[in-house]
Amino acid sequence: MVAGGSAWGAQPTTDAQIRERLIQASLASYRGNCPCPYNTMRNGRQCGANSAYSKPGGAAPLCFPKDVPQSMVDAFRARMSDH
Repeated sequence: MVAGGSAWGAQPTTDAQIRERLIQASLASYRGNCPCPYNTMRNGRQCGANSAYSKPGGAAPLCFPKDVPQSMVDAFRARMSDH
């Protein structure tokens, strides 16, 4: 949650908020149960090495702030300033 509203309701202002928004969007667009190691499989266990993030060559969801390069943050901020 972003102070002053939901993560989707208020325009993010800090790099950390933008990274979180981009991670949330990435996870929302992933089709499946295990985009990231910290997600949970249907059986209730953590995905860990079974996650798409942990397997090379497939989907590459954004799971952690370090996965979101500054260039993506800057592009997001530029798109928001155009609206």
